[in-house]
Amino acid sequence: MIDLNDIAIFARVIEAGSFTAAARLMAMPKTTVSRRVAALERELGVRLLQRTTRSLGLTDAGRLYYEEASQALRRIEEANIRLAEARAEPAGTIRISAPVGFVSHFLADTIFDFMATYEKSRVELRLTDEKLNLIDNGIDLAFRTGTLEDSTLIARRLGPTYRLLCASPAYLARAGTPATPTDLATHQCVIAGPSAAQALWVLQGEKGGESVTVSGRFAANEMQAVMAATLAGYGIAQLPYGIAFAGIADGRLQRVLENYTTPAGGLHVVYPSSKHLSPLVRAFIALAEQRLHEAGARNVLPTVA
Repeated sequence: MIDLNDIAIFARVIEAGSFTAAARLMAMPKTTVSRRVAALERELGVRLLQRTTRSLGLTDAGRLYYEEASQALRRIEEANIRLAEARAEPAGTIRISAPVGFVSHFLADTIFDFMATYEKSRVELRLTDEKLNLIDNGIDLAFRTGTLEDSTLIARRLGPTYRLLCASPAYLARAGTPATPTDLATHQCVIAGPSAAQALWVLQGEKGGESVTVSGRFAANEMQAVMAATLAGYGIAQLPYGIAFAGIADGRLQRVLENYTTPAGGLHVVYPSSKHLSPLVRAFIALAEQRLHEAGARNVLPTVA
């Protein structure tokens, strides 16, 4: 039976360039290294190395065997590292980027549960609606929605996102409550976008998708400002659930056209690389997926702008 240690010694000889160098790296006698490689050749029934007094070269069979064996050895080493990481308690700092409105509901609860579970962890949260360069800003992972741009980032879809139509009770008492999507065209609307003069809203309901052109007196490209204008009574807005939740719960906001939402988009977590993902980041992503699944099962899907 072939000894895996002999394969590892053979690979080290190739990588070191000689029996002498490999023996020095492994703190083994040169004669032992040579004997173990010879034993491997006998088990395989082929010559792997061409030995001369001055040089060491691979045979065709040796080159093929090294290419395959070295890959297998790397996978074994990676498995050993993963196992050691899994057995150790995740510790250190995790840096997260998320849209401004996302923290108010789903993300805050997830972070606090994570910190309670992993007492050696620290979380640094950067809230911005700007899509930051993760590597340049030292960010471990970011939450993003909608269609993702092509990049070298790894993206994992966590679930759907959508927005709710909401207004303040004062506005509805003054202007009335719309009964159909087309009624929105006669209402003041708070626009999440560049222009208050006109915006096209697409709504999803029992009849499928419906479009309506709306306008209002206030527009902003930042969702907290849209929320503030809605609470102040300046019209009806499309608000992410994560922002609208608290206002609906305490009565500062009311849903309108409750059978309609925006078409579902996608909530993703993105990170630079899965190959060197730390145990801490893996644990946080796993918890976020679990929390989102639980929220979806209760039909309380968190959304962001």
